[in-house]
Parts: sequence; structure tokens; C-alpha cells
Amino acid sequence: MNFIHISDINAEELHIYHQFREHAFKADGSFVADSPKVVNLLLEKNIEVRSILATQEYYDTHKTLIEDKKDAILYLATKEQMQNIVGHKIHHNVMMHGIRPEETLLRNLGDNIIMLDEISSTQNIGSIARSAAALGVDAYLVPTRGPHPYSRRALRVSMGHISMLDIHTYDDIIVTLKKLKAYGYRVYGAEVTKDSTPLAKVKVAQKWVLLMGHEGSGLSEEVLSHCDEVVTIEMMEGVKSFNVGVAASIMMYQFKHT
Repeated sequence: MNFIHISDINAEELHIYHQFREHAFKADGSFVADSPKVVNLLLEKNIEVRSILATQEYYDTHKTLIEDKKDAILYLATKEQMQNIVGHKIHHNVMMHGIRPEETLLRNLGDNIIMLDEISSTQNIGSIARSAAALGVDAYLVPTRGPHPYSRRALRVSMGHISMLDIHTYDDIIVTLKKLKAYGYRVYGAEVTKDSTPLAKVKVAQKWVLLMGHEGSGLSEEVLSHCDEVVTIEMMEGVKSFNVGVAASIMMYQFKHT
């Protein structure tokens, strides 16, 4: 393997690794992943890898994985240099610059879709992705104005398992829900209302969309009016709701096993 030894951590070609903000994406769909578990999983997928920034220890340990990525630039750095790039102490020894896979067309997302409306927490984005991948859900449908599943923190929380899901981002939720219904999906909104179907009693269609609302405000009346059915998790009296990531996991499990 041919390495480029790092002498200047502020070199232009390393600029992508300095961008730790959640929305630090380039027009070409760049993303940065970090930690061996996440990077190694992504290296096993058919994802374009632009470069890897790692210590000699990482390269020696995972030589076989890296050899398959012949077009990737391999930067060799010390742990101290990597910490100076990130700006804080790190416990891992690798970062990767990749390109997000092309989005899947709405009509090709598969029979089971987890859909988000206005989720603001990147951690929840990643947590839901990991649960969806574990439970065998086909696709992830997220709004363009929210955090992307391939943002740095979401990738880390999902442990890279977002790569197992087809992804589509949408602009207008009402327009998108109408299209999904036209494609034959039954849309289930997750919300507590007086007419909600208890999760244990829901009859799940073959083609379904499970729509989760905002962490604080949930789903609006307008959005609920475009759902085929509203579903709620039965809870003890006095408990208002679950965390959206927990609720999504419980509901996806039930939907996949009904």
C-alpha cells in the first residue's frame, strides 16, 4: 500500500476531516465516518471511498479490507495528529472520506419504509437507522431540511448500518404521502390520539410506511389527515410518550412480526 505521510494537518486535501459539523456536506455528497467499527462496515459495502486517514496500526490490522479500495488515497498519521485535526481527544484511529450512495427512487423503496417528519436530533436519526437495519426494514425516508443519515454523528450512532437501507429524501411531506399511497403503500402515523389503534391490535398491510413525528410536537393534524391509520403504543397511565427512537424500534418490530 502506498501511503501519503501527513506533515501538515492543515493541508487543503485534509480539509474534509476538519469538518465536524453535522451539515458539513459538499455538493458531491461527501461524508466522513470515524472509528474502526463504522469504517470497516462501510468498506465492506459498495460505497465510493475517496480517502482514509489512519494510523499505521489501523492499516496493518485491516490490510485486506483496504486493498479492495484501490482508488482511495491513504493518508498516514499519528494518533496525536488525528486528535489535532478533530480538535479533541479521540479513542479511535481511523477516519474515512466517502461519497453517499445515490438515492433510491420513491417508487423503488421496497415494501417496508420508516419515514421521519421533522426529526431534529442527529442521534435519533442514527438510532432509528440502526434499529431499521437490524429489523429488516427496507428503506429510510427523511426530509431534506433535517439531518442526513450519513452525517457524521448519525453514522456513528447507527454504527454504519445505515448503509444497509435504501434512502430517499423528500421536500414536501404531503406531496410525498400522496405519492406513496398512489404506489400502493398504507401509511401508518405514530401518534397518540383518541382514535389511535393500539399497536398490539394493528393489522399491518404488505406494503407499509411507518411515519414518526417530531421529538417534541409529534405529527400535525394536517399530516395525520393524510395517514391511512394512526397507531399508538399502549403505555401505563401517567407516561406521555416514548423517546422517538425507542418508539420507532418498538413499532418497527411489531410491524415486521405481525
